[in-house]
Amino acid sequence: MFDTIIIGGGPAGYLAAERLGHNGKKVLLIEETQMGGTCLNCGCIPTKTLLNSAKQYVHAKEAEKFGVKAAGVSFDWAVMQGWKTEVVAKLRSGVEGQMKRFGVEVIKTRGEIVGAPSGETPARVRSIAHNGSAEHEGKTILVCAGSVPSLPPITGAKDNPFVMDSTGLLAVEKMPKRLAVIGGGVIGVEFAGLFSSLGAEVAVIEMMDEIIPFMDREHAPVLRRAMKDVKFHLGCKVEKIEGAAVHFTAGEGKAGVVEADVILMAAGRRPLLDGWGGQAAGLDISSKGVAVDDRMRTNVPGIWAAGDITGKSLLAHSAYRMAEVAAADILSVLDGAAPGRDRMRYNAVPWAVYGITEAAGVGITEQEAGSKGLAILKANLPMKVSGRFAAENSFSAVGAVKVIADANNRRILGVHAVGAYASEFIWGGAALIEQEFRTDEVKQIIFPHPTVSELIREAVWEIKEITNA
Repeated sequence: MFDTIIIGGGPAGYLAAERLGHNGKKVLLIEETQMGGTCLNCGCIPTKTLLNSAKQYVHAKEAEKFGVKAAGVSFDWAVMQGWKTEVVAKLRSGVEGQMKRFGVEVIKTRGEIVGAPSGETPARVRSIAHNGSAEHEGKTILVCAGSVPSLPPITGAKDNPFVMDSTGLLAVEKMPKRLAVIGGGVIGVEFAGLFSSLGAEVAVIEMMDEIIPFMDREHAPVLRRAMKDVKFHLGCKVEKIEGAAVHFTAGEGKAGVVEADVILMAAGRRPLLDGWGGQAAGLDISSKGVAVDDRMRTNVPGIWAAGDITGKSLLAHSAYRMAEVAAADILSVLDGAAPGRDRMRYNAVPWAVYGITEAAGVGITEQEAGSKGLAILKANLPMKVSGRFAAENSFSAVGAVKVIADANNRRILGVHAVGAYASEFIWGGAALIEQEFRTDEVKQIIFPHPTVSELIREAVWEIKEITNA
């Protein structure tokens, strides 16, 4: 009998398996496709690998202004795809190696709960393969089934050879000359940045009045304007797709059409709620995901859930943290110990958009503070005042760092950035919020110089000037 059976080998599943295995537990992990889940195989990693290749190309073209001459700069899409495949395979092998290192048994097939644990009766999970099935018993179950692309019911989209989701576009053999992107969220913006930087004509059709709906409204236009080769159609509703043409309406009934070689359906992702036995096990499941508490426990004792399947935060790093919280709670149950202090908190989960120009944020935006009636202090500094940013970027490069604090107790509530390196230093903002730092405490932290991250500290000092004004 296994101590824990994990369904799903994505970030939540494999990290929980590592943590449990490290603590000497007997773990079975059932994964239907490839270890690493969406993030590693058809999401975060392959996207960022291709984006890095595009950055190398853009930087090479701009190198002359920095004193580096590179004549005849070009790119090879097939080689870029080959490098992407190599990186993914290498990292997947690393995950598989970690499973062996921590004694985790892995079965490559579909897993389905057929019996929830009850008292002394163990849980039962069936592994279903083309050559038959088998049942496995475990004391506990952790569901990490992940998510799938969300495909809105647009007329003409189904079975259309020109329409792809992000997984299909990542594997395309020939780079499109014209790309239409339906959706201006993270996925749509990253792909728009990738293909436009390589010379494709890109148009983004977004229903909202701005891209990245959760981004600070002062920063979103900065990111959009930085993507000068992308044509954005904001506040537009897609009505239908005819062949390779996307028809949409804008305000006051104005009609528009975008013709492309490829149409990317980038309407986000949704939890995978079917095919693993959740309903039969009696789990509390809605269209939003599997209901869990702050220890990742479901409504059924002995079953936990983590990652995208919960619908709480569909981000790989959120899945990692959920996995750690779930593993800690499972360990306390298996060992008969009192529950620990490890709980899931969502107020300090950072997000990032990767591209030639990056964006990232954590905590509340100025707009969210306003909707909650919070009195705030704020400062927004342009990245060009950073010595490192000025040294490593062209003078036309854009960027800003914004800090939001509670006006009453001066606690840091939000940190937002748009521009180079934003994804690399936003963790600092998460730490400030998680540990409830006040502005005076941030002023005492020594940041390395010259770095763009220094702007967090400088923005805090600017808050003081605003307060005294």
